[in-house]
Amino acid sequence: MTLRLDWCDHKAAEYAVLHWHYSHKMPAGKLVKVGVWEDEQFIGAVIFGRGGNNHAGTPYGLAQTEVCELVRVALWKHEAHVSRILAVALRLLKKQSPGLRLIVSYADPKQQHHGGIYQATGWTYAGPSTAQAALLVGGISMHKRTASSLYGTASPERITAITGSRAAWEPTTWKHTYLYPLDDKMRAQIATLAKPYPKRAPVV
Repeated sequence: MTLRLDWCDHKAAEYAVLHWHYSHKMPAGKLVKVGVWEDEQFIGAVIFGRGGNNHAGTPYGLAQTEVCELVRVALWKHEAHVSRILAVALRLLKKQSPGLRLIVSYADPKQQHHGGIYQATGWTYAGPSTAQAALLVGGISMHKRTASSLYGTASPERITAITGSRAAWEPTTWKHTYLYPLDDKMRAQIATLAKPYPKRAPVV
């Protein structure tokens, strides 16, 4: 089996997300899209972007151009370990965006995720995120930034009028927060934030 990662276009990344990611939703905003091939067959994409937080860099003293979020890992059936795929994608991103200093990502306990791929690739666990409200539109949960991108507003009333489907705010739980530094100074800075890795929840 030969593994290859390279840049892919929006159409390919969107196909991977719609078919192979549990959210089935393409993230909004400017994105960096890394395609994944095994034996020259397209099997998915690793996608980086600004994420849903416009102030993601603030807690670390970073400008928004110095931090990004790993927003999707969308893969079909594959032989390579996800940790290997992610490690290669991180190297490509670092080379392509030399001004980046930190990558943030989240693992959602509601999806039975504890961040195993981040632990396997040496990310720093910074604890739970602050719980935020999400929008429920026609039974689909989405971040308010995604809603704004899709409908031009995050108002549940206006979205209901636009779509004809009921929209409402819903409470959402916290997520596991992981950090990946891209230089030695940032690595030393976030070392003080490190907490023990969470364990996978037992299957009931």
